[in-house]
Amino acid sequence: MALAQAGAAEGLWLRADGQTAGRGRQGRAWESPVGNLYVSTLVRVRAGDPQAATLALVAAVALDEAVRMFAPNLDSGLPRRRESRVTKGSAPLPGFPPAREHGVGGEGDCLSIKWPNDLLIDGAKLTGILLERSGDAVVIGMGVNLAHHPETLDRPTTSLAAHGIAVQPAPFLDTLAEIFARWLSRWRSEGLVPIRARWIERAHPRGTALSARTGDGGVVDGLFDGLDEQGALILRLADGTRHVMHAGDVFLI
Repeated sequence: MALAQAGAAEGLWLRADGQTAGRGRQGRAWESPVGNLYVSTLVRVRAGDPQAATLALVAAVALDEAVRMFAPNLDSGLPRRRESRVTKGSAPLPGFPPAREHGVGGEGDCLSIKWPNDLLIDGAKLTGILLERSGDAVVIGMGVNLAHHPETLDRPTTSLAAHGIAVQPAPFLDTLAEIFARWLSRWRSEGLVPIRARWIERAHPRGTALSARTGDGGVVDGLFDGLDEQGALILRLADGTRHVMHAGDVFLI
């Protein structure tokens, strides 16, 4: 952000081997051991661009495509409750068998996007995305658990290494930067339509049960029913009505 305020051009990427004060959404701490990917890139919002907040969708589809370049055996679709390679502290999660320290990724491992901007493997968090804006500068921070994943979060987590996929941060960034530039160009020239379409294609299926925590502390449970034209989450509630969320934390049920 300091470089952006000093006039740095769009397209700048910064990568850290590790972080001493990594953070995610809502100020959460982000564990940063060496071996994972920690990067930020700069976008300069122009007149006529789609809403800046939808750059989170651009980042998500770019990350999804990059991960698939290195892990082509990962499927799309509903996460499977089967032999899991996830951890949450030291205890197994309800509905998951005990986590394995090492696993071999293969056919059936499910990679999907969860709103607003997480990539999951078999329902476990693999990546995080954080957008911050100052004036026309939007800094997009991305973290990918390549070699390690935390074991003390309030949600299941995983890494590519836990699925038998070995990737170094530098070549992953080279691939990601190229893919992100292509999707950013489409976002500018074609609008949100192709981004939204790819996001929905790569997300968990419609009808997936979700629990959303709103900013005021409320909880809304419903079924995933796609995104609206601005990229907001649509939930189908038990009474058949649709609830549109523009911000909040979402969990798979």
